[in-house]
Amino acid sequence: MANLKIAALPDDKPVKLTIDLPAAVQRDLLAYAQLLVPESKKPETELPRLVVAMVIKFMSSDRAFLKSKHRS
Repeated sequence: MANLKIAALPDDKPVKLTIDLPAAVQRDLLAYAQLLVPESKKPETELPRLVVAMVIKFMSSDRAFLKSKHRS
């Protein structure tokens, strides 16, 4: 497997959020998901979990956000 920043998708109960993505972002997400999921699954079904994992990873690495969050 490629050395990806998101190694595995966590199993967590989601909160529904509807967003519109540019087509290029959706294509890139599908390509990323294809690298993560076994061939028996469809990568499209993993996109919501992948997006959540990416947002978590981003927010947990944003030092300004974390500093602001700890001050609150």
